[in-house]
Amino acid sequence: MLATASLCQLVVTLDASIVNIALPATGHALGFADSALPWVVNAYALAFGGLLLLGGRVADLVGHRRALLAGLALFGLASVLGGFAQTPAQLIAARAGQGVAAALLAPISLTLIMVTFAEGTARARALGVWSMVTAAGSALGVLLGGVLTDLLDWRWVFFVNVPLVLAAGVLAVRSVATVRPARTGRLDLVGAVLGTGAMCALVYGLMETDRHPWTSARTLATLGAAALVGIAFLYWEARFASAPIVRLGVLRARTAWTASVIVTLVGAAMLVGFYFCSLHLQNVLHYGPLAAGAAFLPFCAGVMAGSMAAGRIGARFGARAALTAGLLLAGLGMLWFSGLGVDSGYLSAFVGPCVVTSTGVGICMVANTAMGTSGVAPHEAGLVSGLLNAGRQCGGSIGLAVLSSLAVAATRSAVREGHEPLEALAAGYDRAFVVTAGLLAVAAMIAVLFVPGPAPKPGPAPKPAPRA
Repeated sequence: MLATASLCQLVVTLDASIVNIALPATGHALGFADSALPWVVNAYALAFGGLLLLGGRVADLVGHRRALLAGLALFGLASVLGGFAQTPAQLIAARAGQGVAAALLAPISLTLIMVTFAEGTARARALGVWSMVTAAGSALGVLLGGVLTDLLDWRWVFFVNVPLVLAAGVLAVRSVATVRPARTGRLDLVGAVLGTGAMCALVYGLMETDRHPWTSARTLATLGAAALVGIAFLYWEARFASAPIVRLGVLRARTAWTASVIVTLVGAAMLVGFYFCSLHLQNVLHYGPLAAGAAFLPFCAGVMAGSMAAGRIGARFGARAALTAGLLLAGLGMLWFSGLGVDSGYLSAFVGPCVVTSTGVGICMVANTAMGTSGVAPHEAGLVSGLLNAGRQCGGSIGLAVLSSLAVAATRSAVREGHEPLEALAAGYDRAFVVTAGLLAVAAMIAVLFVPGPAPKPGPAPKPAPRA
């Protein structure tokens, strides 16, 4: 079961980054216009982020095995169509199909762990493996994308998903039991439309801020529409839905809403940090795609170490201590990254903060996921999984949009002050690292204030009173 869940999560996270390195070759081969090429990435992100809440609820209603196999089949089909695409429209449609499938697979992969492993040491170890795959998948995607594009062809960044999907399908058939859902009912169609519409409008509005400023009428209208539809969704779920997609009562538990807020901040920090590290390596230090991907191997090692240590730290000191330590460690690493300059060496200035950041991320990812999934009823496991995945996805989209704007502003300011172009670029990236460190510090403060401390250990049993 753990292998199935981890492989499904690897498919999702790997594909979010593997196409990035192949974008120039893809655009040249299919004749993409410059304005259309980003939609190879955006189509996946929009479908994935917009449908996560719906995907988690669908899994609860139709059964985990059925939803898992459907998601894998759709992902495999979309990957094949993407690999054989002959026009930009065909490729963008295939990427959207992958995003729809990912919105099913991501919540189910976490749900399988929640319903299979009991709370405690067993679940903490399983979540350690799952979180390690989640955090390391993006780095491996960049590396694998560079290898496949350089040695074979850009189409192989799609075809490589086929054996992964087939292997995950075989594992799913063998390990995931055919169990009827604990509760049956109709899907809340109104809630599905409102929730998906709000998420899609939010993700789309944020993605377009690189072309339309935050104060533009288009951006304000899109984000305003996302807010209005989101309010309508919450009102419908709270007042009218008989079988809501998101039962708002779940968020009354302090651990649930705290985990959702923290994963949103960590999602922003992870995506932003990874993005600007990649830009620094390629735009400032002039690394090629393959070298830039290989440079993140220490990140994978750090995540593995942190994920394996998280369970022991949590068992000994409690979730609050593990979360706080991981968040502060990751924030320290991001602050260390802010010292990167045009003359920074890889071993002297990149490996250290890479290992520190990734170790902290590994610790806090496991601790936060374990806290957020504790005490959840099996029939709502998909719902909570969808919430946590949606928080991480939206946090990444929001963080990337906001901090990209801040980095551009800092770069322009450095140019006006007379800095060389590469120095100005590095200054913009450094500003983003500093703000990212601040986000992690805020998450650590939330953990200190709102995460319950360890339960007091029971004292010795009272001695029986002596007989008279």
